[in-house]
Amino acid sequence: MPSAGLSTRRAVQLAALLALAVFYTVQLAGALLPNVPVFVAASLAGLALDLYLTHKQPGLLALLGKVRFDVTTRQLLRDMLVVIGLVRIPEVPPDIERPLTLLLLAAYAAHFLCQAVAQLVRRTRTLPVVTRNIDTSALNLTNAPSRLLARQPSRRLLRFSIPGTVGLMLSASLSVQEWGLIGVSCTLLLSLGSAFYLATWLLPKNRSRSEQQVLAWLDQWLAQYKPTVGMYFSGGASSAYQANMWLGTLAELDGRPLIVLRERFMVQKIDATDIPVVCIPKVAHLMRLEHSTLKVLLHPANSGKTSQVLRIPTLKHAFINHGESDKLSSCNPYAKAYDQVWVAGEAARERYQLAEVGVDDKDVVEVGRPQLSPIQHADERTAAADRSEYTTVLYAPTWEGWDGNPGNTSVPLAGENIVKALLADPKVRLLYKPHPMTGSVDPRAGAADQRIRDLIAEANAARGGSRRAPEAAAELERRTAALDQVATAAFRRSADEMERMKIQGTPEEGNADRVRAATEAWEAAYWASFPEWEHQIVTGPRPAIFSCFNQADLLISDVSSVVSDYLSSEKPYAVANTSGMTEDEFRATFPTVRAGTVLTPDAQQIPELLESVRHPEKDGLVQARKELKTHLLGPSDPPSRVRFNAAALELAAEAEARNERVARRTAEIPGQREIEEAAEEAEMEAPGTADPEDAVPT
Repeated sequence: MPSAGLSTRRAVQLAALLALAVFYTVQLAGALLPNVPVFVAASLAGLALDLYLTHKQPGLLALLGKVRFDVTTRQLLRDMLVVIGLVRIPEVPPDIERPLTLLLLAAYAAHFLCQAVAQLVRRTRTLPVVTRNIDTSALNLTNAPSRLLARQPSRRLLRFSIPGTVGLMLSASLSVQEWGLIGVSCTLLLSLGSAFYLATWLLPKNRSRSEQQVLAWLDQWLAQYKPTVGMYFSGGASSAYQANMWLGTLAELDGRPLIVLRERFMVQKIDATDIPVVCIPKVAHLMRLEHSTLKVLLHPANSGKTSQVLRIPTLKHAFINHGESDKLSSCNPYAKAYDQVWVAGEAARERYQLAEVGVDDKDVVEVGRPQLSPIQHADERTAAADRSEYTTVLYAPTWEGWDGNPGNTSVPLAGENIVKALLADPKVRLLYKPHPMTGSVDPRAGAADQRIRDLIAEANAARGGSRRAPEAAAELERRTAALDQVATAAFRRSADEMERMKIQGTPEEGNADRVRAATEAWEAAYWASFPEWEHQIVTGPRPAIFSCFNQADLLISDVSSVVSDYLSSEKPYAVANTSGMTEDEFRATFPTVRAGTVLTPDAQQIPELLESVRHPEKDGLVQARKELKTHLLGPSDPPSRVRFNAAALELAAEAEARNERVARRTAEIPGQREIEEAAEEAEMEAPGTADPEDAVPT
């Protein structure tokens, strides 16, 4: 069952398609009758609708393109009907047909010429690598041409056709052929002028270095920077969070860190950081890392392209994951491809042993979870909770996963019951933060998610609706502007990959710290902008899940890494059991549940759970949470950041020792050059015994 918003969007798209078909039909009818007012109105309305759809419904037009009814076909059909109309209208001079047709053909030829030049410009501006936080002044990078000319052929064709269409309609209305000829000539000149303008980017002064020159520059930069440890990441647009959660930890490692990406779009998905970022899309270019000083690559996620970088023998690879849970996906057999698997604590080590996926226990290294440091401890939250009459509950379910297991997410089977039970308590403030992929596999999960949001909206309305204080709202607006200013690079709308690479050269020192401080200030302003009783639906990257943790007195979630991370606070939590197991089986199967309350799908345990949160003396799981925290996340001394750094240094030392051993063995094997020199010496000593293949044929 699609959401109301999706249904509305589809209705708008269907209405737009119907209107487009109607305008073409009416335009044809007006041309054949002929009826000048109908013909002119339908022609202009069709062009206006096409312009609107190009800006507001690009997805719909993409579907039309798949059935070969793209913008060029639509405009060509529209112009053909215009020519038919002008021929059929008696008042229009009959000798307009030939020059008008020739001009229209020339205008289309100019459009395709402009498109060809734009394609050449885009190719010359596509470099073999993309970087951030690296000085690229030696590459002669230039600003991009207008995106309307270089990267938006559909919009360019439609906009440039406006003078021609208007001129033709004036000819039809006034029976004066000159207006049509002038209008189409303007369209022709616009396309020709754009083609010549774009061609200036192909001149030597505007061209960047060649592929070989750029790769040579990369080699030189790597030799100067001398990276020691890097984070390798490849994935889709929605997976960037898996890398972003490790940026702070990577920046604090001893040595010179580097971020290695494979997808060009991912360069802008990485959050603000001072660490150099280099994207190397092609495998052949990636192999150049073998000759750098890089020793270790850390992998927060598996991907199809990971196997490519694993081929570099000079590097050691550690899988650090982007979260740990009791799900089988946390013990992927792919992990055995790495030199080491870094886990938070003993529980993950046991998980790999039980999973029997080929990961040797000696290759599992416990390093804790260093990025959990922003999460406040229970003692810090207690002081804030004592000042509020409301108990803040965070319901953060995970998504349904790819395997269809009903126990993956509680949203379809238990979500509404959980939310209803929480909203029934007048002293509860609910924070609902669903996984961004909820409903992407199972439509029932998406429908349940929408019903949960509706329940929360109704509950807020019953409490009086949102009443933000003007001062708090103004402060949030100021903090948002300040955060956007430091966290988001200022690009022109027409900026392309090369221009962004030029702008994002060497960053200002301490930029990451400024972003961190601005984020903390924004989060404080965000939470302060709402009445303390108002329920919240939290979506998007802001506020982050850790910020929600710090607001909560209680977490309700599913079996996921959210529970493990939240446990670092030692605050109470509950896990929904929609797997069909008994409670004893559920606790035995999933160790992260052992120190929490297990909720059945009817959520009948919630009143008692809230009572134990409000009265800590009734909470019998305090000691269990402390013990489970150590079991899952490792000891607090030495700190996780120290253990993580030590593991990185040790693995780098292993890589260096291995490379030295290989170098010594290689030095003992005569090289090809030595063989050639020996052959040359032998030939000089015994002329006439040269290789027959070297002889010159007679």
